[in-house]
Amino acid sequence: MKQYDAIIIGFGKAGKVLAAELSNRGWKVAIVERSKTMYGGSCPNIACIPTKALIHEADISSLFFHEDYPKQANMYKQAISRKNKLTSFLRDSNYEKLSKRPNVTIYTGVGSFTSANTIKVALPDGDIELQGKEIFINTGSTPIIPAIDGIKQSQKVYTSATMLEVDLLPKHLIIVGGGYIGLEFASMYAGFGSKVTILEGGNKFMPNEDRDIANSVKDVMKRKGIEIRLNSRAQSIHDTNDGVTLTYSDVSDGTPYFIDGDAILIATGRKPMIKDLNLSAAGVTVDAHGAITVSDQLRTNVPHIWAMGDVKGGAQFTYLSLDDFRIIRDQLFGDKKRDIGDRTPVPYAVFIDPPLAHIGLTEEEALKRGYSIKVSRLPATAVVRSRTLQQIDGMLKAIVNNHNGKIMGCTLFCADASEIINIVAIAMKTGQHYTFLRDFIFTHPSMSEGLNELFDV
Repeated sequence: MKQYDAIIIGFGKAGKVLAAELSNRGWKVAIVERSKTMYGGSCPNIACIPTKALIHEADISSLFFHEDYPKQANMYKQAISRKNKLTSFLRDSNYEKLSKRPNVTIYTGVGSFTSANTIKVALPDGDIELQGKEIFINTGSTPIIPAIDGIKQSQKVYTSATMLEVDLLPKHLIIVGGGYIGLEFASMYAGFGSKVTILEGGNKFMPNEDRDIANSVKDVMKRKGIEIRLNSRAQSIHDTNDGVTLTYSDVSDGTPYFIDGDAILIATGRKPMIKDLNLSAAGVTVDAHGAITVSDQLRTNVPHIWAMGDVKGGAQFTYLSLDDFRIIRDQLFGDKKRDIGDRTPVPYAVFIDPPLAHIGLTEEEALKRGYSIKVSRLPATAVVRSRTLQQIDGMLKAIVNNHNGKIMGCTLFCADASEIINIVAIAMKTGQHYTFLRDFIFTHPSMSEGLNELFDV
C-alpha cells in the first residue's frame, strides 16, 4: 500500500491548486481523477471556459450571419471545433503542470474509501490502495436528470456537457429548466440562429431576481426569439423521424401540450458527485441533498477528511472552489482565521446577452429584512458606452442603506456587467460609502462610468 501525506480525490480547481501548494511544501501528494477528459475539473472542460468561448462565437455569428441558418450552422460547427482545441489545450496544460512535479502522482481511475485513511483506486489494469494522512474530496457535481418517460431512450436528449460535443446546430432547441445554465444556453443558441423554447416548471421567471430585473431579461430574450413557457412540467420524450417530441403539462390546470424540436437540453440543476465514493466506509456524513457536510473551515465530521468545491453543496462557482483552497491553506499553514463566512458578499454573473451580474441583497430581500433603503435604477442606454458597443439592452440597479450609506446590493444587466460587478464587490467588501462609486473617476467612454450615475442617489 502506497503512503501519501495527502490524497486529493478529484482534479478540480481547488484540488489542483492545493496539490501544487502541498507539493511546494514538500508533501507527497496523490491526485485521483476518474476521467482523463476532466483534468482541471468542470470549468475548463465542460463548463465556464467552453461555454463562454461559444457565447463569444455566437455573438459574432449573430452579427454577421443573422437569420442565415446555413451560414450560422457552419459557424457553429467551426466554433465547436475551436472549442475542442481550447479545452484540449487547457486539459493537457493542467495535467502537465502537476505531473511534472516529483512529489505529485496522478491516478486516473475511480477512487472510493475503504476506511477513513484508505482509498481504493480502480485502474484499467487493476485496483490499488492508497493511504493518506489528510484526504481532500473535490469531486464536483453532476447534472440532475429528472424522471421523464423516455428520457433515457432518446438520442436527442443532452446535458450541458454532452450538448457541447454536438457540432450540428439544432434548428429548434428545447430547454427543460429556466435556471442560469438554461438561460446561458438559450442565449447562446439563439445567437447562433436556433429557435429556442424554455420550459420552466415554476410560475415565476428568474424567481431569485427582482421583478423589474427579471422582466427586463425576459423582454430582451423574447426580442431575440426565445420563447419562455412557465408552469411547464415535462411528462414524456420520444424521438421521431424528424427530431424529438416532448409532452408537458401545465402545472396550474393539468392541460397537456406537446412541442417538437431537434434537440432537448436538460438544465434542471446539478447535485454533488458522491457516487462511488463509498463515504460510509470513512464515516463521512452527507445532508439531505447528498452534499458532504462540512464545518465553516471545510472539515467533514472526520477531522482529517476535507471537502472542497461543488461536492459540499452551496453555490457552484469555480472562484468559490479557489477560495475553498485558500481556507484550507490557512487552516493547514496559516493563522486559522479564514472560513466560509468571511467571504460574503460574493458576486456572480450569468453570461446571457447582455450579461447579468449581481452581488448582495435584492430589493425584495432588503425590504423583507426590514431595511430602510434607497433604490436606484438606470437604463443601460444612459451609459454612452452602450451605444458605441451597440448593446443598449438592459438596466442597472443599486440598493443603498438609508441609515449608513453602505451599498447593500447591486444588479447589472448590461454590456460588461460581469466585469463591472467586481468594482462594486470591492467597494462593498471594503465597506465604502455609496459616494465612493458616485464620485470615482472612471475612464471614458466605459460601462463602469455608469456607476457614477447609478449611485447618484
